[in-house]
Amino acid sequence: MKNFISKLPKAELHLHIEGSLEPELMFALAQRNRIEIPYNSIEEVKEAYKFSCLQDFLNIYYSGASVLIQEEDFYDLTMAYLTKCNEENILHAEIMFDPQTHTHRGIAFETVINGIQKARNEAQEKWGISSFLIMSFLRHLSEDDAFVTLEQSLPFKHLIKAVGLDSSEKGNPPSKFYKVFEASAKLGYVLLAHAGEEGPAEYVWEAIDGLKIVRIDHGNNCLTDEKLVNQIIQRDIALTVCPLSNLELKVVTDLKLHPLKTMLDKGIKATINSDDPAYFGGYLNQNFISIQETLNLSEADVVLLAKNSFEYSLLEENRKQELMRLVEDYALKN
Repeated sequence: MKNFISKLPKAELHLHIEGSLEPELMFALAQRNRIEIPYNSIEEVKEAYKFSCLQDFLNIYYSGASVLIQEEDFYDLTMAYLTKCNEENILHAEIMFDPQTHTHRGIAFETVINGIQKARNEAQEKWGISSFLIMSFLRHLSEDDAFVTLEQSLPFKHLIKAVGLDSSEKGNPPSKFYKVFEASAKLGYVLLAHAGEEGPAEYVWEAIDGLKIVRIDHGNNCLTDEKLVNQIIQRDIALTVCPLSNLELKVVTDLKLHPLKTMLDKGIKATINSDDPAYFGGYLNQNFISIQETLNLSEADVVLLAKNSFEYSLLEENRKQELMRLVEDYALKN
């Protein structure tokens, strides 16, 4: 099954580019930019990657992002991830980036997006990997701050497909951002948001009814509300599930307790993703392999998850159908 998964055509819909910053690259960029980081070795960084909750992770995540200064840094970061996509047969990626993480440090929005875009163009030309950018607002900051970021995005609107909502979920409900999401929709951005990772089912309700999102990032806690589950199914809203992230951040204490199989059995359109792979012990293939082995998912389950990744991407319908047929053809031949 490992070989089957490794070569299976797939898309990744929930990936934070800053969360793909490997310790080796972090050290290289710190040296190049003469930035001091609170670790003396790569081993020390890896030892710090032991989290008890989402906030523990975010503290290290933002510290690591401090080494990203120049356009070249964002190019190197993004190219490293897209190289991994090529190795793992990821044909399409929807990449989240957090402008506020960088603009609050005095890094220009333009510097961030131009570096990312250069890598996206190169991956498309070299390997045929398509990608979209999702601009995520940081929910621990104010809605006014999100509006500033929305305004900064306007000169680069042609490069950004969607807006999202991430960072500390507890105490920062989706309702805090209703106005900026309404404004984003009027500008033509697709609407997405993290909900129900650490937050309750009520946050998922707010995200789908108030923010009017078309896809839920995480969504684990929707299973505590059967009416919500039924609504998600009826509205055909997919969940971008991240197994190894859920394990590392103690959303589940054991992968055996992960709700993915329950989601599929109930008819929820789930997808598998890596979230912040440099921090959570695995890129997309490892997430597939770990959850398949632990929950004893069938080949049909794995094929469904891969097909879902294309069907619930933001690609045009014709392209979705073409890529889903690739999955079906692969499954038939293997």
